[in-house]
Amino acid sequence: MNKQQTTRQPHPSLTGGAKGGSLITIAIDGHSSCGKSTMAKDLAREIGYIYIDSGAMYRCCTLFALEQGLISADGTIDEAALEARMSEIHVSFQLNAATGRPDTYLNGECVEQRIRTMEVSSHVSPIAALPFVRAAMTAQQQAMGREGGIVMDGRDIGTAVFPDAEMKVFVTASDEIRAQRRYDELVAKGQPADFDEVLANLRERDRIDSTRAVAPLRQADDAIVLDNSHMTIPEQKQWLLDLFHKKTHPSPSL
Repeated sequence: MNKQQTTRQPHPSLTGGAKGGSLITIAIDGHSSCGKSTMAKDLAREIGYIYIDSGAMYRCCTLFALEQGLISADGTIDEAALEARMSEIHVSFQLNAATGRPDTYLNGECVEQRIRTMEVSSHVSPIAALPFVRAAMTAQQQAMGREGGIVMDGRDIGTAVFPDAEMKVFVTASDEIRAQRRYDELVAKGQPADFDEVLANLRERDRIDSTRAVAPLRQADDAIVLDNSHMTIPEQKQWLLDLFHKKTHPSPSL
């Protein structure tokens, strides 16, 4: 497996963390198109942590399956062939100097734009529901975050990947607002988009993600819910920073 190449530059405020001075693990889960990735990236950059986009990893598996002809025109997945080739899928993240954010690499090739298309979005939930896919990606995610000091977003980070994470957030928003955000994102990238199609895709992904047999989307018992339906990005950033500081600098017991 390719190892993630990155240098950790802790934020000056990171002292006296929740593990007696060590770096903590932050898990941000929630529904699709809630802005999880944006807020996780911003938080990681602000506090000097490493950001890992778990959803991008499943999108990489989906892109690989599509480009290798392992998904038929009717959406049927050649599960046996994909399982046999999982060892060929290596996901890593590299900082983009121009954007200040990490880009996703599949087997050493930048695929940041290709994994964000509607074609990939339409197939990612069934791929992510496959037990052998989840096992392979979970192993890579746990290897990346073994030392702490990471912010990872996804569907099962706080429940399956890092159940002992010191800070867990579950993000949600209304269906229509999430669909509008996704539609606007596609349009901004110059990709074809239809609002009704985006909304239907989002609801279907929610259904698949929440009902799959392995590591379904659900709120961890100790996660704090953030409904950002009517919050601005600066408001979300401040909310997360406040929570982070509470977790790393807890008030002394009386």
